Amino acid sequence: MGKLTKTLELKLVDPNAHKRQKLRETRDAYQQALQEAFAAGCDTQSAANDVVVEYDLSGYAKNALKKYVPQLCGNSYDADELHDDHPVRFTNEGLQLDHQPQNALEWYVKIPHHEDYHLWIPAQANPDQREWLEALYADDAEMGESRLFERDGTWYLHVTATRDVEVQSETSADERTPIGVDIGEASLVTVCHRDESGSPVRPHLWADDGKAVRRLRKTYFTATRRLQQRGSERIVASYGDALWVQIDDVFHRVTREVVEYAESVEDPVLVLEDLTYIRENMDYGAYMNRRLHGWGFAKLHAQIRYKAAEKGIPVETVNPQNTSKACHACGEHGSRPRQATFRCSNDGCWVAEYQADVNGAINIADRYRSGESHRQIDREDDSPQKAGDDDSATDGACLTGPQDSHTDAETQQVTRGTYAS
Repeated sequence: MGKLTKTLELKLVDPNAHKRQKLRETRDAYQQALQEAFAAGCDTQSAANDVVVEYDLSGYAKNALKKYVPQLCGNSYDADELHDDHPVRFTNEGLQLDHQPQNALEWYVKIPHHEDYHLWIPAQANPDQREWLEALYADDAEMGESRLFERDGTWYLHVTATRDVEVQSETSADERTPIGVDIGEASLVTVCHRDESGSPVRPHLWADDGKAVRRLRKTYFTATRRLQQRGSERIVASYGDALWVQIDDVFHRVTREVVEYAESVEDPVLVLEDLTYIRENMDYGAYMNRRLHGWGFAKLHAQIRYKAAEKGIPVETVNPQNTSKACHACGEHGSRPRQATFRCSNDGCWVAEYQADVNGAINIADRYRSGESHRQIDREDDSPQKAGDDDSATDGACLTGPQDSHTDAETQQVTRGTYAS
């Protein structure tokens, strides 16, 4: 077991005039305290404390200064002068994350202003670091020091995160056993791989969990619609929060069991569909849009990724096109007369009917085995795909639901994507 540390990047989204003023006040007070403590040559935490204690800053910023200034004054950096653009540092206890996956902007961060006043502000994360943010929020990673700064009128946070990871073996990609992971709606997740003879073995479907999440979401939309008609917005927010906690619990348990499945396979690699190229605005009608956009594909992807990383299990992605339409035995396209049934169109194929999600999972695994990844697909046309070109749903990053459960956070537009600028 080893430790891996990464700096996570968050952009604060449209803080109002009041919050911008408070952020500037925090920055200015921090800069003044830093300059005074440095000018006084504070080379111990005690000496730095005597200076910074008088400033109107949170204890998290003061404690960060008490550690940082002695480093500047000879212990580590031995700096001769300070620039005036130092970010505001907070110790690891300073920030608090909140995740509201039903919101168009799903991440919120609580930034300390001074001892008894904090600012809740929506934030956008670097999409490549989503799995790390998920791990941090789930307490599967440890938060370190954070830094607040402004650049070209936009405020940012950099947060250090550390988590335990297994030291990966030296097994080559060709020697690994690909496990296809099909994320769907009927079965929340389905996994399957082939044995040494090429036969599909040990399929596992989380169908009951798919039913449970569908039921919770249906209950949520029905109840919130009625509550909104009655004007009970506060009840809507609290009810939605409680329900999404239940869904999140299901997601965490299922993704943990997916990784446990992979651990039982020799030299595994988990293979997911790459959702990068699937348009977020696919239009299947209001009813299906609500279901597909709200399903949480990206959330499940992220949880599988970071939990697999903790166990030293690699995760790869492949092009998702037609993974549920092609027959895993002969490659011919088929049909799905029912949600859970795949029917091959090739009369000469031994597959007449097959469990549809298992068929998809095998195809996903085979894409990796053949070396066909999303990076290797030659896309002749970069124009957006038409609805139906890919048979996977969208990444689900923008879920339908109430837009802001924090009383002091800015109201966000439903149409804004999770990482919209």
